[in-house]
Amino acid sequence: MSFREEKYLSFKKSDVIPKLDYLEELSKDELHDLFLEVLYSGIHGFCFSLYEEGQKPGDSITLVQIEKRINILKKHSEWVRSFSCTEGNELIPEVAKKAGLKTLVGAWLGSDKEKNKKEIENLVELANKGLVDVAAVGNEVLYREDLSEAELLEYIEDVKRQLPDIPVGYVDAYYEFVQRPNITDACDIILCNCYPYWEGTDFKDSFQHMRQMYHQVEHAAKGKKVMISETGWPNKGEALGNAVPSRQNAMLYFINTYLWANDEDIDVFYFSSFDESWKISSEGEVGAYWGVWDKNGKLKY
Repeated sequence: MSFREEKYLSFKKSDVIPKLDYLEELSKDELHDLFLEVLYSGIHGFCFSLYEEGQKPGDSITLVQIEKRINILKKHSEWVRSFSCTEGNELIPEVAKKAGLKTLVGAWLGSDKEKNKKEIENLVELANKGLVDVAAVGNEVLYREDLSEAELLEYIEDVKRQLPDIPVGYVDAYYEFVQRPNITDACDIILCNCYPYWEGTDFKDSFQHMRQMYHQVEHAAKGKKVMISETGWPNKGEALGNAVPSRQNAMLYFINTYLWANDEDIDVFYFSSFDESWKISSEGEVGAYWGVWDKNGKLKY
């Protein structure tokens, strides 16, 4: 179905109240049009997919490929989230800022203390250059058990001391902030990942489940700002429990997420921007199909 981009620019985010039952009654063409209306009206943010086909973490990344992908995202997003400050990832905030985007910049932490030191140093350097709007100290290190809670707290406090004027947080699954009040208390801003798919939730219950995840964190945050740092639904790959990837489910999840987020004024980073094939090795086939754009930069829906 052909379309003109300007057709979708008049869409008002408050015009439609999210209601999954209503959306499931849409025809394929109506669903397609509504997806484009939401996308072209602009969303809060995308998680930046860095690696092109044949690349993986550890490979050398060029400025040109980052610019190419940022130029696609800047038409549809206000923010971009990066996951690391080394191996080319440190170039993302500069390119994003030049494109007029705000940045959630992450230092990737693990069990290697020397690598952690470099990540933190680069994060602080980027922030001091004015390239960081929100700093994330680590991503799912508690979930992976790469660091203890005490070790993570030391990193968070260290970055907060060095960056007193920038909100500092930590990214992990929503329940970590409920179960670990010391981490929640240490963060200036709460950055939670909410994935009904990875909990095997039937798609018909996915939207309500995601909202429940958010509200659990909101309660634990005690008035601190909460951002959903990741959420999404795959369009291909293996089912997990009752969670089934499909084109329709992926489109509906995106629509539901942003109609709700816009109505409730909640900041959500969608995972992900582009498909990345390297994730098959750790997540199975489904790992490669979370993008709104495919691995070649073509809009999938």
